[in-house]
Amino acid sequence: MYDVIIVGGGPSGASAGRRAGILGLDALLLEKEDFPRYKPCGGALSDHAISYLDFELPEEVIEWEVTGAKVIFKEQMIEAHKDYRLLTLVSRDVFDNLLLEKAKETGIKVHTREKVLSCRETPEFVEVETKENTYRAKFVIISEGAHGLLKTCLRPLDTKDEYGVCVVAEVPAEVKEIEERLGKAIEMHFGVAGGGYGWVFPHKTYYSVGVGGIARDLPHPKEAMLEFLKENGFEGEYKLHGHKIPRGGIKRKVVGSRILLCGDAAGFVDAFSGEGLAYAIRSGQLAAEVISGICLEGGKAKDLKKYESLCQAEFGTHLKYSLMFSKVMHRFPEKTFRIFTSSEKMVDKYLEVVGLSMDYKDFLRWSLLNFKFK
Repeated sequence: MYDVIIVGGGPSGASAGRRAGILGLDALLLEKEDFPRYKPCGGALSDHAISYLDFELPEEVIEWEVTGAKVIFKEQMIEAHKDYRLLTLVSRDVFDNLLLEKAKETGIKVHTREKVLSCRETPEFVEVETKENTYRAKFVIISEGAHGLLKTCLRPLDTKDEYGVCVVAEVPAEVKEIEERLGKAIEMHFGVAGGGYGWVFPHKTYYSVGVGGIARDLPHPKEAMLEFLKENGFEGEYKLHGHKIPRGGIKRKVVGSRILLCGDAAGFVDAFSGEGLAYAIRSGQLAAEVISGICLEGGKAKDLKKYESLCQAEFGTHLKYSLMFSKVMHRFPEKTFRIFTSSEKMVDKYLEVVGLSMDYKDFLRWSLLNFKFK
């Protein structure tokens, strides 16, 4: 009987595992793949996300540092920068493997290449079945990402209005070429994907290029991606990788009687930018802390509900307003994105949201006061 079983070894699960080990929980982490493994993602890690780590990010993990953005809508483009780092670009296979190794350092058990088939809550424990074994734990943290189905033991699958689809490719390039095109900026292209955007992010040896939008409004993501590559001068043959991403800010059930959902499985993602790493890391840590309070500090099983209120207090309002801002922007795209790409002041303010020195609630209020969106 474990104190906690963690399903999934990505950023949320690994962060939950590290915090569980540090706190002294008897924990088992189950991951279906072998690490390191490829993960389709732009790999933009905000300084806010880095602030949640209790260790220094090794230099060899850092591929590029970003201070600003080029925001593009049709023929309009505007660029703005801060005098401090906003984002660190990482390759997700390397970064995710680092987090899992940091979890292992605490002494928790980690089984890779062991896929969880089901989780069944009982009044006294949760039974977890894999292809190899059946385990029991007082509590389970499900951090399996957006694609997993185990979360349906707590909540229904998202509808096409509630999740996005992304297509990503890595385009090889020399450092000099990347520096000339992007410098210390990322590119965000609006108007190329329904309810979302296209991006070009710098890495050491390649561009991360992708498009993403709401599933309902982007019925042919592969075709949109091929067109985006062509329009941006990427003429080669590239391997395309698709993945789902939940639309954050939507009310979802994340707490059962003995099961918690974290990260993408819980829907903790910025609805406008698609950024989820900060919320994955922090929600995993909070889940472990709440379970520790029950198992090691004399708490009761009903205290599990504290997890939801902690997440809400830390980032729930921010994600709620990210959804509101996304809806405003994409409801009137011609008007709003033309404003966005003609006002350095607005892009400069948005960079404060990226750096979390301003939240979406204040940014939305500021935007509505300073610009006419209708």
